[in-house]
Order: sequence, then C-alpha cells, then structure tokens
Amino acid sequence: MECEICGKPVSETNPTRAKIEGSVMVVCKECAKLGKIQKAPPKPKFQQNKKGKKTAQPKRNYRNDDPTDELIEDYNIAVRNAREAKNWSREDLGKKINERVSVINRIESGKMTPDNKLTKKLEKALNITLLESIGNEDLNQFINNSSGERTLGNIVKIKRK
Repeated sequence: MECEICGKPVSETNPTRAKIEGSVMVVCKECAKLGKIQKAPPKPKFQQNKKGKKTAQPKRNYRNDDPTDELIEDYNIAVRNAREAKNWSREDLGKKINERVSVINRIESGKMTPDNKLTKKLEKALNITLLESIGNEDLNQFINNSSGERTLGNIVKIKRK
C-alpha cells in the first residue's frame, strides 16, 4: 500500500488515515502531519466466536418504512376551509398548533407539503382528515394493454395541470 500523497510505502497492517483538506486518505507518517489523524475504520460485520468460526452479528429490527398513509390531494383547500369554518385567523391556528403563521400560509397556498407530525397537529386542531390509508391494491386490475403485461404506465396516475 502506498501513501496517497507522496507515494511512499505504508504499513498494510496498520495504515494511517488522515483527513487533509476535507478528504480522508491513507498516508505515511510524514504526510499525516499535514492533516488530522482519523480513528480506525469500523469493526467488521463478522465476529469470531470461541471456536474460531466467523458468525454474523445479529441484525437490528427496524420499523417498516413503507408508508401506510398518504396526504389527500387537496389538503391545502381542506385546511383553509376548516380554518375558516371555525372562524380562526391564520395566527389563531398557528398558536393552537404551535407553528409560525408563515408555515400556515405556505400550507394553505399549496407551496408546502406538511410532514406527518404537522399533518397530525392540523387534523387534531381542525377536526378533519388529511391522511388516507393506502391499501394494497391488486395491480392486475390496471393491466389494459394488448400484451397483458404490467407496465408502469398502467399503474401510475398521471396528474396533469
């Protein structure tokens, strides 16, 4: 292994890694003085047990990130109509849900899509439903081409302005 700056040989068993001008590089001891020495890279994914066999580390269980709810299409109009029905100004709504008036303005004008947390706040304060559940639809119902194959064009709804 060679130093990435000067080309001198570097120990393969214990290479020096240094951050120099924003880039982490394998360098010799002399070139390491030009930057900040970095810690050793992370441990390998496999561990050796007592018998000397390599075993995989247990995987962590992560929450399923597939969305189950989707924001309705005309959320901005629904928010504005619900706010006006309660005779609240944008300032009043902002105080109720602890958000800035500029955020309410952008949501009602459709320039901003609220995240799930903000959507839940709006639903609770205005007593409306902004999230609709997404069901696992049978994709075969969308097939209408002559070859009978499923294509992206059969499934996607194209929104035209």
